[in-house]
Amino acid sequence: MPTINKQSLRDEFDSLKLEFKKLSANGKMPVETRSLFKAMLILFEVLMAVFMEKTTRKNSKNSSKPSSQTGKDESAKTRVGGKSKGLSQNNQQSNNTRTKVTIKKIKVVDCETCGEDLSKTKCDKHERRTIIDIIFEKKVTHFDSEIKTCVNCGEQTKGRFPGGVSGPLQYGAGIKAYMLNMLIAHMMSLNRIQKLVKTIINQVISEATMLKYVLQLHLALENWEKTAINQLLNSPAIHVDETSMRVDKKNHWIHVYSSGNVTLKFLQPGRGIEAIENIGIIPRYNGVIIHDCLAAYLSYNHCKHGLCGSHLLRELTFIVDSNGYKWASNMKSLLSETCKIVSKREEKILTESEYKNVQKRYRNILTRGEKELPPIPKRIKGQRGRIAKTDAQNLWERLKEHEEAVLLFAKDPDVAFTNNRAERDLRMSKVKQKVSGCFRSGQFAKAYCRISSYLQTMANEGYNPLVAIQLALSGKLYAKMG
Repeated sequence: MPTINKQSLRDEFDSLKLEFKKLSANGKMPVETRSLFKAMLILFEVLMAVFMEKTTRKNSKNSSKPSSQTGKDESAKTRVGGKSKGLSQNNQQSNNTRTKVTIKKIKVVDCETCGEDLSKTKCDKHERRTIIDIIFEKKVTHFDSEIKTCVNCGEQTKGRFPGGVSGPLQYGAGIKAYMLNMLIAHMMSLNRIQKLVKTIINQVISEATMLKYVLQLHLALENWEKTAINQLLNSPAIHVDETSMRVDKKNHWIHVYSSGNVTLKFLQPGRGIEAIENIGIIPRYNGVIIHDCLAAYLSYNHCKHGLCGSHLLRELTFIVDSNGYKWASNMKSLLSETCKIVSKREEKILTESEYKNVQKRYRNILTRGEKELPPIPKRIKGQRGRIAKTDAQNLWERLKEHEEAVLLFAKDPDVAFTNNRAERDLRMSKVKQKVSGCFRSGQFAKAYCRISSYLQTMANEGYNPLVAIQLALSGKLYAKMG
């Protein structure tokens, strides 16, 4: 028995259709029989397309399932950093960080070969070998306030403590920054941070105290977040995306907005229009939003839209894998080739004639693709809901309806081919959920979003996270921004 696979099934069906056409053309089939066979062929074509898609396994290469790694996108002018490794840090040191350098010279007294005295001979050159080590230094500062009794009235007067010394014991900015960095950026548990700090300073800091510092930093960044929102509103293009996050045993969504060096995350109970309105950025934005074709984003007509090319290429790959449609293969080649051309150019756009040529090829591929796809069944009288369509039909309709958004990267230098920027900014949030499971309180989930947004933004600007946290807690951040 011959092996049955996708290709053999497709070839057999094509030969059956060809035979039917020949018999019909030669008049060897009655009109009634021809109508019946035609209806059956349409039904078989639809069933076969569905069968091909159902039996093709989806993965990160042929679907919208997120991958652990995505390629570098150079199809737009606005990118974070200049190299693939990211922007180098600006080496600004905090006031509690210092480097102690010791140089020890190893002298040559005599010649190892003949024993000649070389103590007074001039040195030709040096060979340096280096040891770098860390010494944990606990810095303790006591403030002894004098208390004096007035000889005139008998009342006691106490010296005023400096700002930041409000109780018998408090911790400095260095310890706060270290704990917050471990908690937010490195996703360590409160208990492990507590033990780690104890090994360094021999002092147990309660979990409640660490959570208090989280809320302090969250409130300290309120004005920074407003400034960052204004920067996004003035940017030519914004990358947007969302991902789920468990908060208090319920499903919530983290929405990310990224452009240039700025990254902002917001926690919302949903991912639709209501959540977008609550955040309030897109309703006030007039540039281009780059996304993965979520209907909630497309409902805003006052701004332009750019669709993620990576999502489209993966979906086209699935259509090719499942049904082998030529139109999907041709569309995949067209988008990939156009992206490569745009990425290599300094101006990051096609010429007007090149764009028209790409647009013409795009439409021709869809026109030919319509003939390859099985016909969409007509709605039965009284039938409710949407008409069932294959993945190939849905993708074809999306490409036809949103042609301008799909090709916008080729004529707008600020629009990237992919939405990888937003996906990368969200990636560590998923790691956070895998490590810690979920947030027990929405208050701390929102604090995590704001603080991680700040740390990512400052990292894009080249700031050490320990320095960035101390800048925010001390208030020096706003002096720098002003």
